[in-house]
Amino acid sequence: MSTTRRVIVTGGAAGIGAAVVARLLDAGTRVAVFDRDPGEAHVDARTYAVDIRDSAAVEAAVSAVASEWGGIDGLVNNAGVGTRGSVMDATDDDWLTVLDTNVIGTARMSRAVIPHMASSVAPRIVNMSSVSAVTGVQGRAVYSASKGAIQALTRAMAADHVAAGILVNCVLPGTTETSWVRRLIDAEPDPVAAHEAFASRQPTGRLVTPEDVAATVALLLDPAFTSVTGESFVVDGGMSALRLGV
Repeated sequence: MSTTRRVIVTGGAAGIGAAVVARLLDAGTRVAVFDRDPGEAHVDARTYAVDIRDSAAVEAAVSAVASEWGGIDGLVNNAGVGTRGSVMDATDDDWLTVLDTNVIGTARMSRAVIPHMASSVAPRIVNMSSVSAVTGVQGRAVYSASKGAIQALTRAMAADHVAAGILVNCVLPGTTETSWVRRLIDAEPDPVAAHEAFASRQPTGRLVTPEDVAATVALLLDPAFTSVTGESFVVDGGMSALRLGV
């Protein structure tokens, strides 16, 4: 039985996913990155070009990892997409693409990985939700709905698989300094003011960093973290919990 942790991270080539991969590798974990474009992934990670909307590709890649490593200990369902706008702006294609990637993609990956966790002494799944699941944010209707669904899915998965010893939790990042957020900022007429506005939404006065989120993910994957499942961990600089100056 392997004593080295074996973890798959989806969307692990950039942003939060890349920070998670780096932290896990630093801890001596074997990491497989599943990404539509894994070219920029950490050189010490196994890389697989996988679109999590493709069930056959997911099953094949997960089977390859499990066969090579003799099982899987952890899964980080980080891959996701977003779109801007209200329900009045979103097209059917917007809804189908975001939900298929963020929600069904999480379910596809979990369905493929869970059977290979049987040999693990401490199987863990971490799903990536968002603070927008619990806080109304303008112009994020489709994205928020998908992230709320992930939070509910996490609780259901935790209940379904706790008897097998699989702990399932989710992380809810606030506005995080990623390339996607940077594109939103750069698209504004005044990017400097837009960055300040994003930062000011969080009581800490700064954007969350990918490393902030990665630290929480690593904790939830830790074999020593044994009594928490079905929970949501908010990493948002106090955005959803604090009201200052009232």
